Amino acid sequence: MSISSDARDRPLPNAPDLTALAQQLESENSRDRLRALVSLRNLEPEQAVPLILKVIDDDNLQIRSMAVFALGLKHTEDCFPILAKILETENDYGIRADAAGAMGYLQDNRAVEPLLRAFYEDTEWLVRFSAAVSLGNLGDGRAYDALMQALDSEETMLHQAAIAALGEVGDVRCVDRILRFVQSDDWLTRQRLAEALGNLKSEKSLSALNYLSKDAHPQVAVAAEYALKAYNL
Repeated sequence: MSISSDARDRPLPNAPDLTALAQQLESENSRDRLRALVSLRNLEPEQAVPLILKVIDDDNLQIRSMAVFALGLKHTEDCFPILAKILETENDYGIRADAAGAMGYLQDNRAVEPLLRAFYEDTEWLVRFSAAVSLGNLGDGRAYDALMQALDSEETMLHQAAIAALGEVGDVRCVDRILRFVQSDDWLTRQRLAEALGNLKSEKSLSALNYLSKDAHPQVAVAAEYALKAYNL
């Protein structure tokens, strides 16, 4: 059956109206802008990014936060320099943390250097936490020293981020250091340790996983058992 040119040119029933979304993003009503920003999740990155940039400096902090993080999820070549600038110059630490988190989704190893600077130089632990998580997402060995340093932080959430990230980096040199968390009072830290050890195969890791598989917290035990299965493949 042939399709007429008129039918081919007609937009699909569920296709978003880009002009309407652009106008909604310029609305004086923050709820309209927020709804439009949420609607961008259905667009291809090339369509979404120019629209996201309309609200990247929005007066509403929630909208700005969503827009910054959306640049990581809907990334194009334009997103890295924008996020790097936000991470370096933004006054609000929550937005800097959003930028650091978004950079981990870019799968662009140019992000390693600005993330390392943020980790070493930013005074807010939330930004350092987001940077550590993203360094893990990128899995680049250049992050190893920074992540090892995070193990000595006083922030439990930084321990969790660093342990998870070290598992992603996959450098078994870290095993001796992270095993000190096998008896951490924080069950989520123990869970992150079990997950990381699944990617850090060694005799010490195997022994620790057998220990963690009997952990009193069910989520820790399940994570350890799952990691042990990887050893038996």
